Amino acid sequence: MGDINTAELLVRCLENEGVEYVFGLPGEENLHVLQALKYSSIKFITTRHEQGAAFMADVYGRLTGKAGVCLSTLGPGATNLMTGVADANLDGAPLVAITGQVGTDRMHIESHQYLDLVAMFDPVTKWNAQIVRPSITPELVRRAFKIAQSEKPGAVHIDVPENIAAMPVTGEPLNKDAREKTYASFRSIGKAAVAISKAKNPLILVGNGAIRANASEMLTEFATRLNIPVVNSFMGKGMIPYTHPLSLWTVGLQQRDRVSCAFDEADLIIAIGYDLIEYSPKKWNPEGKIPIIHIGAITAEIDSSYIPLVEVVGDISDSLAEIMKQGDRAGKPTPHAAELRTDIRADYEYYANDDGFPIKPQKLIYDLRQVMGAEDIVISDVGAHKMWMARHYHCDRPNTCIISNGFAAMGIALPGAIAAKLVYPDRNIVAVTGDGGFMMNCQELETALRVGTPFVTLIFNDGGYGLIEWKQQNQFGESAFVHFTNPDFVKFAESMGLKGYRINSVAELIPTLKEAMAQDVPTVIDCPVDYGENLRFTQKAGDLSCKI
Repeated sequence: MGDINTAELLVRCLENEGVEYVFGLPGEENLHVLQALKYSSIKFITTRHEQGAAFMADVYGRLTGKAGVCLSTLGPGATNLMTGVADANLDGAPLVAITGQVGTDRMHIESHQYLDLVAMFDPVTKWNAQIVRPSITPELVRRAFKIAQSEKPGAVHIDVPENIAAMPVTGEPLNKDAREKTYASFRSIGKAAVAISKAKNPLILVGNGAIRANASEMLTEFATRLNIPVVNSFMGKGMIPYTHPLSLWTVGLQQRDRVSCAFDEADLIIAIGYDLIEYSPKKWNPEGKIPIIHIGAITAEIDSSYIPLVEVVGDISDSLAEIMKQGDRAGKPTPHAAELRTDIRADYEYYANDDGFPIKPQKLIYDLRQVMGAEDIVISDVGAHKMWMARHYHCDRPNTCIISNGFAAMGIALPGAIAAKLVYPDRNIVAVTGDGGFMMNCQELETALRVGTPFVTLIFNDGGYGLIEWKQQNQFGESAFVHFTNPDFVKFAESMGLKGYRINSVAELIPTLKEAMAQDVPTVIDCPVDYGENLRFTQKAGDLSCKI
């Protein structure tokens, strides 16, 4: 290798890791990295805000299993990046954040825009480090990607001082080591099989770890063969097709729901790829009395409400296959929880023909599901609509409904949809957002148009922070400081060269969605929503009685 600088070696290491895109903003202290990227096979996506860049890398990582990469300069650029980095870390999405930094000759004194970024990123990453000498670059980059992509995946951070980036260096990217599968012990598999065989009312709780492990097919066979109902977390949607007779759809609302009855009746919870951050076990096992089998790639976190009877740690599909060989539920009646499916389905179908306007969130989501294909993807933002998306948007396939639930960061949907369209250009992508979340990163619509990623942004418009108003009404019987005004979203979209639509009746929704999906530019749909359903649901949940 001829004379190169550290920034060029860094970019060659990124190429070696298979990086397709780097999302970010240019700045003075990352000039050498940008110059190296200009002559790289990697495509640099210039965003309008660093938070958008981090969210794009976040969703890219969650959809592909490969670390998404985002880049910022120092100081305010790095602080803007942090929200998306934290989101990836808590949601288990592999991400590598790279920041520019002042030269090492300026770090010992008070210096313009200088912050100790390694200290700042420490709480929101699995690991982070600064390139303190050029020669360590290949080792540092290889370690960063290995840590980011290993279970449980998350975010890492590399800080690049500008004088180090410009220094000459010799070196080569390191070979990537092959990650072999690990397998659970025969003893743990045997104990799990015995417990499952004896249980009268077992229930499967599946989370995002099972999606990361590509275990959908084996989970469906496991549940079907052993006749065990399945509940998914917000982040485990699609692990079993929602049309499957044993699928009880989603758990995770802070209020009780019909699916809560399944946990009340269960005498064994089989937690598969479940992460405690997805839905606290204190919500479904408050006294810690329900026996639990933990099946995952890593051991269980410690929680007084989550003390497994047995932990089956290894490749999830292999573990399920081996348990299935030994488990015997022949002749056992279907667990009581399966009886809930009729009521859960009826509640969903109840809104199919609702013609109220503004549109009820249940109807809005019901119609969205009708026009989305099995492989199409929705990215949900955070707000009141997220609660309804979690409860009512059901999936045939894993990773077709992306919900931020570990960090639950507003503003993720729109930039996340750009990443989704880059990964899957032939699929319909819909960013589902509230008007509050939309205004946090709406500037990235310009990015979407420029890089050629047409997708639909569907705005649930209520003129306020609906989720907080819901909480205030529940707690105090009144609300405060949650209302605002909006621009004309249709004119806003048109001013950026996009297509804008406004929904004026329920009958317009499906035709508008279909027309919007057919466009070759990003589209925005402004849809008034009736969040009076929030309090009605709270009342209904409070009156819920289990009859299974």
